[in-house]
Amino acid sequence: MAGLLQALVAVSQKAAEVARLCRAEEPLFRLLVAEKTGPDRNARFLRDFKTLADVLIQELIKHDLGTQFPELRGHIHGEESSEFRDAEGGTVTVRVCDTPGDTVALLLAVLGPEQARAAELLAEAVHRGVTLGDTELDGIDPGVSPGDLGIWIDPIDSTNEFIGGREDVPTVDGVAPGGLRSALVLVGAFDRRSGVPVMGVINEPFFQRDPQTHRWQGRYHWGVARGDTRLCSLSPPPLRPRPRVVLSRAESPAVRGALGSLGGGPPLLAAGAGYKLLCVALGLADAFVLSPATTFAWDSCAPHAILRALGGGVVALEGSLRVLREGGEGEPPELLYHRPREGREGSERWANAGGLVAFVHPQNLRTVL
Repeated sequence: MAGLLQALVAVSQKAAEVARLCRAEEPLFRLLVAEKTGPDRNARFLRDFKTLADVLIQELIKHDLGTQFPELRGHIHGEESSEFRDAEGGTVTVRVCDTPGDTVALLLAVLGPEQARAAELLAEAVHRGVTLGDTELDGIDPGVSPGDLGIWIDPIDSTNEFIGGREDVPTVDGVAPGGLRSALVLVGAFDRRSGVPVMGVINEPFFQRDPQTHRWQGRYHWGVARGDTRLCSLSPPPLRPRPRVVLSRAESPAVRGALGSLGGGPPLLAAGAGYKLLCVALGLADAFVLSPATTFAWDSCAPHAILRALGGGVVALEGSLRVLREGGEGEPPELLYHRPREGREGSERWANAGGLVAFVHPQNLRTVL
């Protein structure tokens, strides 16, 4: 697997650049924030530009990883369907073509001929090479073949915050309750046979503005957890005497109330599953608890691998509480990523059933449960 971690970081960097481009370039920004209902809605296609941005990022990751590692083809999965269907029943399948010109032509078939500049900007970014200056990544080889792995992609986690584009959201104890900071690119690798996440990259495209140029600067985090190997760009955060949790704003009052009694401070609220998982990895929160099944494999695979690399993990909340009720024998069940839920359709096949708890320190998991 030598080179695969570098490849995951590189595609996350290219994806982040496309995300920044969509907000920085006027032809793309105009499409991104345009109202998508009523007479201004794209009459040709039933999906809008924000979906195209998601799909294009997803497809560039599939293309680049599949080109470099042919063994991964057919095993790279994402949130979005790549088909755009028009009102007459015709379809255009979005993909990265062999040349920038071909990619422009395909994008024009979705955007329409009046959006030539937007299509050119996107195609240029998709076909542009990425050079990594991160020497720490050189030579990291956890000892598994790409042919044994699958990939989950969330091209733009927290899409609504990405579209809204709020930059002035003040942090609460280091955690951004919403805004562009919570829009992330997530790329995770899992073992095809066991479903265990083994490698993950979280990219923050909108980490901060450059004070001189005022352009957005990003950063990324990575982790490897395979066998006895635990490698990570982050260091494990210190164990605090009383844990503090981060929750979704939609979490139930009962759960909020129960976890507010932990003593580490009132629950922090944030947008985006990926961002809340990142907050745990960074030590801004000690656990992320989500009671409903509203996250999916693409949301949690990459952060889960990083948390495992730090000594923690992501477990199914309902299953873990069952273990506790039955006397605490056995380990809380970790989330797995290789099998869809039986009897479900569409995205629900890959929902993280029964909620989840993310943690770095097992002591915090026990306290939360």
